[in-house]
Amino acid sequence: MIIVLKPKASDKDIKAISDKIRKFGMAPHVSKGEQRTIIGAVGDERLFNQDQVLAMPCVEKVLPILKPYKLVSREFKKEDTIVNVRGVKIGGNKLVVMAGPCSVESKQQLLIAAKAVKAAGATILRGGAFKPRTSPYAFQGLEEEGLKLLAEAREETGLPIVTEVMSSVDVGLIGKYTDIFQIGARNMQNFKLLKMVGRTKTPVLLKRGLSATLMELLMSAEYIMSEGNHNVILCERGIRTFCDHTRNTLDLNIVPVLKKLTHLPVIVDPSHGTGKADLVNPMARAGIACGSDGLMIEVHPNPVEAVSDGDQSLTPKDFAQLMKDLKPFAKAAGRTL
Repeated sequence: MIIVLKPKASDKDIKAISDKIRKFGMAPHVSKGEQRTIIGAVGDERLFNQDQVLAMPCVEKVLPILKPYKLVSREFKKEDTIVNVRGVKIGGNKLVVMAGPCSVESKQQLLIAAKAVKAAGATILRGGAFKPRTSPYAFQGLEEEGLKLLAEAREETGLPIVTEVMSSVDVGLIGKYTDIFQIGARNMQNFKLLKMVGRTKTPVLLKRGLSATLMELLMSAEYIMSEGNHNVILCERGIRTFCDHTRNTLDLNIVPVLKKLTHLPVIVDPSHGTGKADLVNPMARAGIACGSDGLMIEVHPNPVEAVSDGDQSLTPKDFAQLMKDLKPFAKAAGRTL
């Protein structure tokens, strides 16, 4: 249920309604907009006493949320959510580009990449310290040493960092270092992990699963938000289809549909979406054109020597050119870069 408060509702009023919702055995979720404050009552709606809530003087109206995903839906929040990460706003008019190597391999490799992507205009540094790999013999990441190197790169460049968390037991450790938790495609429906990051205040980048439907992606986001963390960013990174000319099929159709159904920011990952470096630039431009709020791009100082995903990684030079190429597309979409 959605409880819409009158314009002059106070913090005391919000607390009173929240307490009432808890007495019903439901969880209150407060969203303060510019004009109105709304409170979502999430749980077994059979326990909700609408008459008691409407009788409260600060309440304007009560509305049902028809979608199975409650907090994620536009019904719960009409205006776009903007996730603030150390001053970098994801979901606003300015497009956000997250860039960096697939895997943190060394201090030198990471710093070269970090300085290069910042110089070209990226505002968030990506890098994997814990790596989920198809083969158990492939490079699994530097783990905490990699996290420390990411923190050093942040200190030197000022770029916030996003890195993947693979297990609920690692949330505490990674949370000490990262500015954004990344939930990878293979963990999109790892519900225990979703709940754990949902209990933190750290923003979460949720990647679409390899074969996940739109509904499954939104319900996974609902798991995070239902635990209290509303700082969620959705990411389209390609899905598996019968096509074999690219690593995955980058489903850009989902971007405008997501923007219609949810208030959460949406970014596109053309690196994983194509698996080929020469396709990253055109698909990044397409991602901007279809309405995404930003991009995630893999950049490596020397892709041929990368321990993972070298085929889809851009060189610093190619990334700088990409950022230049994106500017007219951003302008045409009414955005800035």
